[in-house]
Amino acid sequence: MSLVEKQQSLIDDLNFIPDPHERLNAVVSRGTAMKMNAAFKIEANLVPGCVSRVWLHGECAEGLTRFTCDAESPMVKGLASLLCDLYSGVTPAEAVTVEPRVWEACGFTKMISPTRLNGLANMRLKIRAMSEQFSISPVSH
Repeated sequence: MSLVEKQQSLIDDLNFIPDPHERLNAVVSRGTAMKMNAAFKIEANLVPGCVSRVWLHGECAEGLTRFTCDAESPMVKGLASLLCDLYSGVTPAEAVTVEPRVWEACGFTKMISPTRLNGLANMRLKIRAMSEQFSISPVSH
């Protein structure tokens, strides 16, 4: 499944929940499943421009990306986890070129503060930068 198809499937699954607030709660709940090795909670893995601290770790194995994250805020962790899930298991080239549509397509842009949206944009930039590096040298970052 391509990243475009994966994202559409995620959007369809989330939009199956009719109420946008419940949809967002489902995303936040998903964040509890994301586990990050404590060794990766280092300064270099902090995502800049986030109000609460967010750590992002990425690696590439057998030509596919894998991202994990953690955050101080449960809401931020849920949103960040959604991005990690979306961009994990795809080629670095897809992770570089396919932009997240999920925020707009699920109505989250109307419910998430501009500060949080900016933090998510910064997380996306970090995922893209890591994926560009994986294309050059497929190692952990």
